[in-house]
Parts: sequence; structure tokens; C-alpha cells
Amino acid sequence: MSVKAFVFDAYGTLFDVHSVQIRLEEMFPNKSEAISQEWRSRQVHYFFIRQLIDGYKPFDQITKWALQDALIVNQVEYSEEDIQEMLEVYKQLQPFPEVKQVLEELKDKQLVIFSNGTMDMLEPLLNYNELDQTLGLLSADQIHIYKPSPHAYQFAIDQLGLQKDEVLFMSSNPWDITGASSFGLHTAWIRRGQAKWPTIDEEPDQIYSDLKGILDWK
Repeated sequence: MSVKAFVFDAYGTLFDVHSVQIRLEEMFPNKSEAISQEWRSRQVHYFFIRQLIDGYKPFDQITKWALQDALIVNQVEYSEEDIQEMLEVYKQLQPFPEVKQVLEELKDKQLVIFSNGTMDMLEPLLNYNELDQTLGLLSADQIHIYKPSPHAYQFAIDQLGLQKDEVLFMSSNPWDITGASSFGLHTAWIRRGQAKWPTIDEEPDQIYSDLKGILDWK
């Protein structure tokens, strides 16, 4: 099936959020994995809470709060300088191994990131990885409504100027795929690791172990 636009989630889909462990290990030896996992878990949990109470806060602020609490839970000593350094590291996340090859093979298509991250987080990330000329950017921060709200996906469709069935949306996050699928987009869950699709009464159109699978949609 041919689609006109390939729309990617950023964190966990194109970029490995746990690549922060390299620097975390240098700063907090033997606790990097636990901190990284806690950071990501709280990051997602906190933005869901802010959405549910209709109290939007930008994703960079959410990310800072989640990091602070992850460090506290893991009982490490830290400074404000440590926090700021790790937030900068988050702008230098590593792409997954197949990402650049897949994007190159899709270069004749419209390629766009749609993320809950702010532009101040996403633009440096693309620049650092030399993908700023490859991928367009859309942020939920532009409307202050996080994915997986249907209003967020409608914003993306409006910005693309396309119909729902002309878009393939990809994410490694089941909550994101659930939202996009419920909204009516074609979806591909990028199953990083060995996770099972949750029993949540929504299904992705396709499940792939990495992004190479989406080349079938060219």
C-alpha cells in the first residue's frame, strides 16, 4: 500500500531514550539503568496526569520533573548542574541503528515527526543527528494538547493537508498507536524489544520489530 506521508513519533521510535544511560553511568555508577527506566516511566506518567487535569505543561518541564524524581527515588546526590547537563544529553539521543537507512529509502515521501516534545527539544535533536534536512517537525506543544488525544492527531492531519488514509503513523509506544488507530490513521507499532501488544481494544495495522518493516508501505 502506498501512502503520501510517513509520520513518526520521536522518543523510543526514532531515538533511543535509554541512550542517556552512557552519561548517567559516568555520573551515577551502577544506577544508570534504574534511573533511565524510572525517568522514562515518570515522564509518560506525568504528562498523562497533566492532560487529564487539563493543566498542560510543556514536555521539557515534564522531562525535568521526571528526571528529578527518578534521581530522588534512586537515592543519588545531584546538583542543578547535573539536571541541566542531562537535559542537554536528551537533545543528543542516539537514533536506532536502522533509522537513517530507512529514511534514506523513503526520501521521496513526506517524512515528519509528530512528538509530544517541544520544538526546543526536537530541533537540537535533529540537528545533532544531521536529520534536520530529512524530517519535518510537528509538536503537540504547538496546540498544548498531548497525544494520544484525538485533537492532537487532528492537528497533525490539518498541518499535513492530507486525508487520514494517506498517512502512516509509527510509534513504539502502545498508547500512541492506540490513539492514532482510534483516530483513524494507518498505524505501525514498532515493537522495540519483546513487548506484547496490550489488551486495550485497539490494534495496530502492522507490528514490526524495527522500522525496516514500513518499507512495505512505499
